[in-house]
Amino acid sequence: MKNIFKDTCSRIAFGFGTALLAVSCVNLDVTPKDQAASGAIWNNPTMAEQTINGVYNVLYYGYNDAWLGWWDCWSYMMDLDANWIGGFGSLLGNNSSTNDRGSTRWWQVYYGGIFRANDVIANMPNVPGMDEAKKSRLISEARFLRSWWYYRLTALYGNIPYYTMALSSTDDTKDAKQYTQAEMWNNIIADLNLCIDDPNLPDKYSANDNNYGHVTKGAAYALRGMIYMWQKEWKKAADDFKAVKDCGYGLYTGGGVNSYKQLFKLENEHCDEMIFSLSCTDADNGASSHQKNHFYGSRCLPDDGSGVGLGWTNYIVNPRFVDSYENADGSAFNWDDYIPGYSSMTPAARAVYFYRDNLTETEITNAKNNGADMSKYLPTGNEERILKAYANRDPRLAFSVVTPYSTYSGGISGTAIDYTYRFPYRTLNAPTYDYATDITAMAYYTNRKFVGEGMEIIVNYSPVDLPLIRYGQILLLWAEALNEQGDTPGAILKVNEVRNRAGAQPLNSNAATTVSGQDDMRKRIMNECHWELVGEDVVFFDELRWKTWKDLKFAITDDKGSDGNYLVNGMSQWWGKTTYSYKWGGDHCWIMPIPANAVQIDHLTQNDKYY
Repeated sequence: MKNIFKDTCSRIAFGFGTALLAVSCVNLDVTPKDQAASGAIWNNPTMAEQTINGVYNVLYYGYNDAWLGWWDCWSYMMDLDANWIGGFGSLLGNNSSTNDRGSTRWWQVYYGGIFRANDVIANMPNVPGMDEAKKSRLISEARFLRSWWYYRLTALYGNIPYYTMALSSTDDTKDAKQYTQAEMWNNIIADLNLCIDDPNLPDKYSANDNNYGHVTKGAAYALRGMIYMWQKEWKKAADDFKAVKDCGYGLYTGGGVNSYKQLFKLENEHCDEMIFSLSCTDADNGASSHQKNHFYGSRCLPDDGSGVGLGWTNYIVNPRFVDSYENADGSAFNWDDYIPGYSSMTPAARAVYFYRDNLTETEITNAKNNGADMSKYLPTGNEERILKAYANRDPRLAFSVVTPYSTYSGGISGTAIDYTYRFPYRTLNAPTYDYATDITAMAYYTNRKFVGEGMEIIVNYSPVDLPLIRYGQILLLWAEALNEQGDTPGAILKVNEVRNRAGAQPLNSNAATTVSGQDDMRKRIMNECHWELVGEDVVFFDELRWKTWKDLKFAITDDKGSDGNYLVNGMSQWWGKTTYSYKWGGDHCWIMPIPANAVQIDHLTQNDKYY
């Protein structure tokens, strides 16, 4: 999207006056970038209208700072670079109320957005000389954004304060009532009801509308349906998801068999599938863009000016998740079908299958020293053997992940060149053109989704819009809501819309895809959400809602390697050797601790068993 966040954000994004200057419970740096006083803003229709951009601007915070930990790294699908994981106490069993990346920063970001939204809601009705219909629409947009952040806060922290007023001083946050999670869902729904009932909020915007990127009634229906899912109000949720469709949203299919891949390209960011997106520009400063191209990428991306590709490899796709992708016929993938005895070997021993052809003597020696069983190495057929395991899989795997011995079109040379992901790495130059990462001594699955190809994106900060809610996600939630009502056949139809677009085998089309009942369908929908939505930072919140997060992220297998140690989930190489592992800190970890300064200054009650 290029329409709403170009010039106005830089001029007035923070221009809300004293109401946001020093809020103790969020500890925000919200000093106005211009010196317009609050009264001056709200007495000027042009400036008042631009304040809504300052509310939207908070959405960028989550994607301008990769240190926050994008939400997919909290799910079982993705892991963080070992150099970064230390700050994420929730994943290491040692979270506390002072942990920056496990407690405080998301609280700051989301409440910062809420306070900005509250300022708009409180002051917009009194702006002189502004059309009343426009006022109503802008207030509804602010209500939706407030609801979005309250949805995230409620899922993450449980019992939280619910602020609806503009703040005049730091005292306004003290001794606030903390609402239960159940009460918060009702509060959010009440706000979304007002958005949906507003005749001035359009169902959707066309791609060329100047207001494209602003909140729509379709987005409000979608978010309300998501809240109903938390309440297990299945029929209400399904009705809202149908309303999203009736607003004019639908799956993107304009790319034929490559539609899933093309959906996430610049040219399709305004398609009918995008319901609520983070609008990004091509600025190379991160102010109005996102960093996924950079932190999901590789060193094969365009040169950063110093002879090094601009992409880092900080977010790693988990091997257990990769293995979950079905075969092309819809059957479950099993390594033993391709390499007999694979699963009974230790990770160190089975590394042999992933080595490149024609290893040098030095490389062979290093492989042996690392525990690889080189008796199983094929000097001229190792690559071919491992490629077969990825050749006939759900197409979304190849669209989302750079897998062993696949190619990636990189642009570090200034032209598009196909690099091949081999191990061990030798050089990204001729004659081999090896795919280069930050950590060439190890072999990790890396992201392909949201990463530019060739010379497609030549800046660190990608201009490709990020979907926060899209119709493919809504179809899967709709399927879940139908299945939970007992309408499994209806759920199958919704899931098949998603699978057909991706080129996956439809459900109930053969023995492997035959749905045996409601419980089987429930598991299939969960899997489908992971395969369809990887990299989009939404499934973690479903894992919390499904109560599957602990079992997925912190799983310890029943199998032991030959060394007698359990095989533990964590950041792992292709063959399952872990760099670090996760640790479940206790059942109180289903929610995060409330930040210590909010507890101390605003007199909030801390969540149980946190300090």
